[in-house]
Amino acid sequence: MSYLNVRSWTLRGRIVALCVVVGLILTLLGAFAAVTAAAHNQQLDDVLDRVSPMRAAGEGLSTAMVDQETGIRGFAITGQDSNLEPYRQGLKDQGDQIARIERLLRPGDRDIRATLDEVKTRIDDWHRSVSEPVIETVRTDGVKAAQARIEAGNTTQFDELRAAISRMQEHIQVLRASTANAAKSSSQTMVAIEIAAALIVVLAGVFLLILLDRLVSRPIIELAGQVRQVAAGDYQRHIESVHGSPDLVALAADIDVMRQQIASELSEVRDARQQVEWVNQQLQSQAEELTRSNRDLEQFAYVASHDLQEPLRKVASFCQLLQRRYAGQMDERADQYIGFAVDGAQRMQRLINDLLAFSRIGRLTSGFTDVDLNRVLGEVKSQLEARAGGEAEITWGALPTVEGEEPLLTTLFVNLIGNSLKFRRPDVPPEVRITAERDGKEWRINVRDNGIGIEAEFADKVFVIFQRLHARDAYEGTGIGLAIVKKIVEYHGGRIWLDVDVSPGASIWFTLPVLIGADDPDEERESREVVDA
Repeated sequence: MSYLNVRSWTLRGRIVALCVVVGLILTLLGAFAAVTAAAHNQQLDDVLDRVSPMRAAGEGLSTAMVDQETGIRGFAITGQDSNLEPYRQGLKDQGDQIARIERLLRPGDRDIRATLDEVKTRIDDWHRSVSEPVIETVRTDGVKAAQARIEAGNTTQFDELRAAISRMQEHIQVLRASTANAAKSSSQTMVAIEIAAALIVVLAGVFLLILLDRLVSRPIIELAGQVRQVAAGDYQRHIESVHGSPDLVALAADIDVMRQQIASELSEVRDARQQVEWVNQQLQSQAEELTRSNRDLEQFAYVASHDLQEPLRKVASFCQLLQRRYAGQMDERADQYIGFAVDGAQRMQRLINDLLAFSRIGRLTSGFTDVDLNRVLGEVKSQLEARAGGEAEITWGALPTVEGEEPLLTTLFVNLIGNSLKFRRPDVPPEVRITAERDGKEWRINVRDNGIGIEAEFADKVFVIFQRLHARDAYEGTGIGLAIVKKIVEYHGGRIWLDVDVSPGASIWFTLPVLIGADDPDEERESREVVDA
């Protein structure tokens, strides 16, 4: 493409050239505006943050000196130390205001600094020749001598002091006026820059509209008319070349090639669509069959479990009757056999009940509601009070309100805390701590104890159904408790895992989704930072 022949430029090249020219001009104006804006901001800062406070400090200094003079006269009249309070406060205010003015001064403020030095000198002279002698006279010779000293003196020194403060204020006012004028001038310059930038943008926009109309809009309308004819079913119609930018000419040719390809592949597409529809029907049939199969399996498990309960209950009852009636009447081995039978029947009953509880999770539902985990923990602690004993300590921090089924969440904490109480260390009072922290759109909840803990190699096995890590005679249970916990967590949309990096004891983490509409502290903080910026 030759850049010497503008007609051969593509639309993109022309727009890029226009944008580059306008961008360079706006960049230069922007740089000039940035320099002007910086100067304007500096001038406004001088007026608002330096000169105005300096002027206010000068007024405060004048008031402080008047308070000192009033305090001296009152003390000379009454001789009471309380009348010196305005003088003492005036001394403090005097020091504060002078320090404030000195802090706001810059090296170029020579006139203000000179008058400030004069003010400090005259203040020192007035203290040395008037205020301090009067105070000393009251304390040594009495109020009459002090009054006589004041009447014998004159107010020339104090008048000169106030005149010096007035001159300093005049210099501050001159500085304020000059800074304000400079800020006004820079503001007018910025307005002129903005007007120039707006004109440049408007002219560039008008030129771009004309360019787009001649090279894009008209050719596209012509091309669109031909495409509509093809889309109406005339796939054999040839797409003619349009008069516009080289891009649109090439586009018309590409559309015609695409028309030819679409026409040749249309029959294949129709065949493929029919095949996809057939596959979708097969998948839908399989999904329905799988749903029916799962429903039948759930019903079978439920019915089988209930049917097992009756004969098992009868076996357990009669074994217990044998144990109570004939215990000690037969030999020791017979008593042992009866004990085995009773224990097996009871364990089978617990196992079937746990299996029923496991199968009901997610199937028999009461619907999700807002659940306060603090209230749930209070109920769980009450349920486990007998098992925990007086020495166990179950504590929790501030827990959130989540969306879920309260009975299932109660079962979750009963199993987790119950495990912590069961697998305690000998002669060590059990301690269980429940905490929660927010992580984006979910709550991370931790149950931590000081028990015997779980080896890292069993981190994945502990949540598998019927998985036991200890012999039955060491710890009771069916090995299904943590599997129930895992299923409850996943039913609520969370995940659960074992923290293997803690010792002693066990630490189990699980997550629950944050309530819809709950505010995120990190997002609030970012929003506040954006607003502050």
